[in-house]
Amino acid sequence: MTFLTLLLLLLTSTAASYTPSSTPSSSPQSSQWLSARATYYAAADPRDVVGGACGYGDLRKAGYGVTTVGLSETLFARGQICGACFELRCVDDVRWCIPGTSVIVTATNFCPPNYGFTPDGGGRCNPPNKHFVLPIEAFERIAIWKAGNMPVQYRRIKCRKEGGIRFTIDGSGIFISVLISNVAGAGDIVAVKIKGSKTGWLPMGRNWGQNWHINADLRNQPLSFEVTTSDGLTVTSYSVAHKNWNFGQTFQGKQFET
Repeated sequence: MTFLTLLLLLLTSTAASYTPSSTPSSSPQSSQWLSARATYYAAADPRDVVGGACGYGDLRKAGYGVTTVGLSETLFARGQICGACFELRCVDDVRWCIPGTSVIVTATNFCPPNYGFTPDGGGRCNPPNKHFVLPIEAFERIAIWKAGNMPVQYRRIKCRKEGGIRFTIDGSGIFISVLISNVAGAGDIVAVKIKGSKTGWLPMGRNWGQNWHINADLRNQPLSFEVTTSDGLTVTSYSVAHKNWNFGQTFQGKQFET
């Protein structure tokens, strides 16, 4: 079992009880730097670039590359924060920090708590710790790898993405699951609606991460989507999927302005 697969299993065990909050942990417009700590992992297995607790699948194919991050429980908000962007910089250690640098990462994963340790004694991702786990390629943009568990500063920023929002449709029969990715602006989604040519707007529920679902017969209908992010902005993409859409297909809609 790979590192990222383990994190996914830990997250999905609590997904059924999740009730989304409309209040983000911090505004993407905020320029205030906050204190945290960061570590890294090296993907020894190629499968470690696939998966993650936000459900984006192959992160390189999805356009996220290695500028991604797993968040501790205090920051993760049970998946609502998935897709948000953060800027990190190394601080307080002249031995290991690379001066004048920062790295921008997208939240794609979860760092689960380990209650066998105290927050200050090995439980790096235990509440109330604010902790970031980066791929080593991202970590080395701000610090020397020997630094290990580094003090950092972070802030929410607007996400900049190429192309439109992507809607990947999965499911079976009347059960429809849609993975929503490549979201610019705030990046993290708080509400989604779907519409067929024979229906009105239907609210979708968060399944886990940025996978949203609904039970509705929308077969043989073009599909439209309404996506609302944590800053309250909404983008509507009409007839994104043609009426002959099939499960497993990905469609591209409109994008938030940045």
